[in-house]
Amino acid sequence: MKVSRQFTRRPLLAALIGASCVMPALAHADINPNFFGYARSGIGSTAGGGSQTCFKAAGAPAKYRLGNECETYAELGLGANLFDQQGTTFDFSSRVAYVTSQANDDESLKDDDNNIALREMFVTGTNAVSGLPDGSTLWAGKRFYKRHDIHMNDYYYWDVSGPGVGISDIDMGTGKLSLAWVRSTGSDGDNLPDEDQRLSDDTVDVRWTDIPTNPGGSLQLGVDYGRSSLPEWQEDYYDNNSDIDYDEGDKGWMGTIEHTQSNWFGGSNTVALQYATDGIITSDGNAVGRGSGSLEQEGDMWRVLDHGHVWLMPDKLDLLYTAIYEDKNMDDDSGRKWFSAGVRPVYYWNDIMSTAVELGYDHIEPQSNVTGYDGGDHHVTKLTLAQQWSAGRGAMVRPTIRLFATYAKWNGDAYQQQLDEDNYRQAHALDTGSGPNNVDFNDTDGVTFGAQMEVWWGS
Repeated sequence: MKVSRQFTRRPLLAALIGASCVMPALAHADINPNFFGYARSGIGSTAGGGSQTCFKAAGAPAKYRLGNECETYAELGLGANLFDQQGTTFDFSSRVAYVTSQANDDESLKDDDNNIALREMFVTGTNAVSGLPDGSTLWAGKRFYKRHDIHMNDYYYWDVSGPGVGISDIDMGTGKLSLAWVRSTGSDGDNLPDEDQRLSDDTVDVRWTDIPTNPGGSLQLGVDYGRSSLPEWQEDYYDNNSDIDYDEGDKGWMGTIEHTQSNWFGGSNTVALQYATDGIITSDGNAVGRGSGSLEQEGDMWRVLDHGHVWLMPDKLDLLYTAIYEDKNMDDDSGRKWFSAGVRPVYYWNDIMSTAVELGYDHIEPQSNVTGYDGGDHHVTKLTLAQQWSAGRGAMVRPTIRLFATYAKWNGDAYQQQLDEDNYRQAHALDTGSGPNNVDFNDTDGVTFGAQMEVWWGS
């Protein structure tokens, strides 16, 4: 008996359709999304009128943040474990950041003071490369990469984050080895015919971490080498139209030695020494360690810092502290010396309520050719008192709701008044880009007050 081809195909077709519907469900059945992030927001005013002024020394890379943040900022992340079999895992992470000027209910992200940014989008594969020790992780994508920061002033002194690829945490028997290639870009509108033509800066990051030294202590060593990668047409353009020597100022390196001591008066202490040259030195901003996008930057920088968290009275009184000295000596005299020191003791009345005091000091000694602020020495001292309600005891416990009052004092005028419309205020002692500028031009001190929430969760 002959069987119809149409009859035999129907069960097969039905099976294929059914499998195609079931397979996506099976593939995602065990995926549990991970929601993580950070946020801060609040309201503040300046004594004498106007919204909250934020006090930051002109030319300083950071400011002491308690009662001194003028924006709404959030990082919202989503991730998931996508594969976990026979000791090998693949994980996906993403993160979007938002910042607004904390002015209204509806704040358009098209405004100059507001922004949305894609910060992370990467995949890690732990134990994905055969032959490497257990725990080695292959990764690729855009990510925060092994950032080192000081929480009190939100200062990132070692940060090569960005799009890249690497293998991290290779167990060497004594410590772990991590290798990464990351990229950042800059523009050169002053020289290239089109300001949208980007300069690609590649950085190679090598770290040897978790090296045991003394009981409770570990050492971390790192070298970062970066240089601009120019296509032939850009090299030809510079050769023919400018006197820029792109073989000199485009490259630079940074070395880091860092020691972390755990079990340090109930907390931990970190001391770091860094030296950097030429194009890897960030001019005035945060996030030091990756290429700066400048072909003309030559000079050197060295930095020593110490920061930590200790308990002065167990479960009653703890302390965040930091001290930083940085010297950027640039060949074109656009550098500066920066000294910063701060403490934040917190007293816990119970498991929920605490009182925090933060005292921070920044001193700037610029070279003769700085731009964007007055070239004289200046300093800013900031003192904040905050009453807090938190989800437990400890300086790093969040979420927190706080009421605060801040007093700041500086030497000389706050700003220089400009008559042109494009630059109404120029920085003198105070930075003009850290928030509203609601103290008078010639003021030498100021008071702000308000409320803020701060929260972080997940990882």
